[in-house]
Amino acid sequence: MSEQTVTRATFDEVMLPNYSPLQMIPVKGLGSHVWDQEGREYIDFSGGIAVNCLGHCHPALVSAINEQSQKLWHVSNIWTNEPALQLAQKLVDSTFADKVFFCNSGAEANEAALKLARRYALEKFGAEKDQIIAFKQSFHGRTLFTVTAGGQPAYSDGFGPKPGAIDHAVYNDLSSLEALISDKTCAVILEPMLGEGGVTPATESFIKGVRELCNKHNALMILDEVQTGFGRTGHLYMYQAYGVTPDILSSAKSLGGGFPIGAILTTNEVGQHLKFGTHGTTYGGNPLGCAIAGAAFDVINTEAVLSGIMQREQMFREHLTAINEKYNVFSEIRGQGLLLGAVMNEAHQGQAREFMAAALEQGLMVLVAGANVVRFAPALVIEPQDIADGLARFEKAVARVVAAG
Repeated sequence: MSEQTVTRATFDEVMLPNYSPLQMIPVKGLGSHVWDQEGREYIDFSGGIAVNCLGHCHPALVSAINEQSQKLWHVSNIWTNEPALQLAQKLVDSTFADKVFFCNSGAEANEAALKLARRYALEKFGAEKDQIIAFKQSFHGRTLFTVTAGGQPAYSDGFGPKPGAIDHAVYNDLSSLEALISDKTCAVILEPMLGEGGVTPATESFIKGVRELCNKHNALMILDEVQTGFGRTGHLYMYQAYGVTPDILSSAKSLGGGFPIGAILTTNEVGQHLKFGTHGTTYGGNPLGCAIAGAAFDVINTEAVLSGIMQREQMFREHLTAINEKYNVFSEIRGQGLLLGAVMNEAHQGQAREFMAAALEQGLMVLVAGANVVRFAPALVIEPQDIADGLARFEKAVARVVAAG
């Protein structure tokens, strides 16, 4: 019996309405190219929201999933498994961390990070040290704890009482954090670059200042590298670019190259407080996910790929600057590596989604980050010719939006 035909209308019939997907349904991908149900081809600058770090169906990942799928998929955490131990070893060897915990998503990673911070503070300093400080316009996931930490009330309002003792400072404003932090603060959580909040990198003075304030008040510094991590900015993790070491780091998205997996990385000193029985997950660290992530790691964590990301960033910046000189639609191009944002100027406020829709009409998949930023998060190994071709399509989209007034 063949599968029944499904269309975008099927979504409205059978899926909950918390998403509103575009009409086009992708059915096949290879590298940085995607094809829809009608066989139309698109260039993918969205990367599954910074997830598909090696594009679609990369040979190393296809090989890893094929090989592991014939060995062992899942055993639960009553037993450990070789791919999880091998991946954890790679992460420990390449970062500040001594210990790793695996889960299934960025939200779960941040949930674990926040729970660990609270447990650490409780056991080391006492129950009154429970304040968590996050930042306005940040995004840390959709669990009630993480969505409350994310500084966007539109995502957390309307679900009943929120977890307490969470306050929000202004991103890139150290004095705002100074006004909130005290010896009652157990942790400060921040993204080294706001992703959903507008593709805004932390200034070096800000992120170093956060580290100093955390040290002063015995608070843990949690870096949410779900979107910036695993090569996205030209470093394995973005903290390495600043020369600032967190106490806990969360990772997901690119970590699995398209397969769901998340992790937190931390030190022996902090990690010992997530002792036996304090936290868990059924699927986290499963052999299938860890084998795929391990294969992605082996491709990405090389000088050739990481330096190539910076070269690709330069190509994007040069092309986008040329487009802007012709059409005058952006106030700036910001971001780092292959997480970039084209920010709307005064004349085009609120039009980011119009640019995204126009790009799709031209055969290009891009993202937005709020109403005023078009976001690009392509494969880290995207071919230079695909960058050129995709940005040629983007230029046509820009021309269409400008012509439409």
